[in-house]
Amino acid sequence: MLKQTEGSRAVAEAVALSRPDVICAYPISPQTHIVEALGELVKDGSLAPCEFVNVESEFAAMSVAIGASAAGARAYTATASQGLLFMAEAVYNASGLGLPIVMTVANRAIGAPINIWNDHSDSMSQRDCGWIQLFAETNQEALDLHIQAFKIAEEMSLPVMVCMDGFILTHAYERVDMPTQAQVDAFLPPYVPRQVLDPAEPVSIGAMVGPEAFTEVRYLAHARQMRALERIPQIAAEFKAQFGRDSGGLLHCYRCEDAHTIVVALGSVLGTIKDTVDAMRDEGERIGVLGITSFRPFPLAAVREALVHAERVVVLEKSFSVGLGGILANDVRMAMSGTRRNGYTVIAGLGGRAITQASLQRIFTEAIADTLEPLTFLDMDWKVVERQLERERSGERTGPAAESMLRDVGTVASRVS
Repeated sequence: MLKQTEGSRAVAEAVALSRPDVICAYPISPQTHIVEALGELVKDGSLAPCEFVNVESEFAAMSVAIGASAAGARAYTATASQGLLFMAEAVYNASGLGLPIVMTVANRAIGAPINIWNDHSDSMSQRDCGWIQLFAETNQEALDLHIQAFKIAEEMSLPVMVCMDGFILTHAYERVDMPTQAQVDAFLPPYVPRQVLDPAEPVSIGAMVGPEAFTEVRYLAHARQMRALERIPQIAAEFKAQFGRDSGGLLHCYRCEDAHTIVVALGSVLGTIKDTVDAMRDEGERIGVLGITSFRPFPLAAVREALVHAERVVVLEKSFSVGLGGILANDVRMAMSGTRRNGYTVIAGLGGRAITQASLQRIFTEAIADTLEPLTFLDMDWKVVERQLERERSGERTGPAAESMLRDVGTVASRVS
């Protein structure tokens, strides 16, 4: 059924159609509308039987999800930014225990300084925690990925994060095709847990493991992710057969067949990149786009195959590994190991900074001319940075750097001399 709705509401309805048994969450922008909507559905009886657990923190949210999943319930939660960091210990426990929890991460920057707007710093910080991470380009894909996520999680016995850009997607109203309960039931079977806490048959879950077996336990998590590389596209194909939409999978190519230059990215920025590429194609440039859906497990072979004929690769990402450079770019570089191509990393959109077609076209044009720096920060105000660096070199006591730079750009009042 086609309907115009907010991205958060679309995700909430998709989760409800997946028939969760337990929902637990602590509100933090920009995911709050998702769990608010789910709470309403539980309260009015639209989503039943389901227990909605109000918790006192994000750590508690993931802890409750772990307990619910271990007891045999289909469990769901949602978080963002500092909330994901607060639950980090439990996030690792969920994957280490092989519990098929599904969690929405409404991607948002991490402080300090505090910032509530979108980038991918939060989920990227947990890239090695053992969770599958799927990134949505649109609200329709976010809706579809949640339905697929429950099936992936339960077949692989691994938790799944569905990452959608905060505010850009969560608070945007778009037309989506909402499936019926019968369609989802036909695609997603009832949850049959592989392990369950049962007082009648007591077992230990989460026991201490020493050095004699810890490596083997960690390898098992890796082996499951490698199996997921095969199953994720199969489940996407099953979804397409059932719903008629090509959502999910490992990656998507756009105008890559004859492209000399390919831009690689994650999430909602792919829409702006595609529009820019279309305009540059009209001008005769042979440029394409590779959108990564499955960031973990990372599809090395599929990425390598998609990029094999490109002369240059531009990785545009909304995250940054301080002291090194791009995060996604490192994975792409690994996929391209042994090949000779010019590679560029562009850091863009940190803290919600706008990514415009004009800026992208300028950067892509420089890449095509092979004049782009290997590591570029899109639309960086270097004058502001240099002023702060000069203050630090001079030994001036300026207080926190963020506040000093805000004064420079005129966002807050200047210091009194």
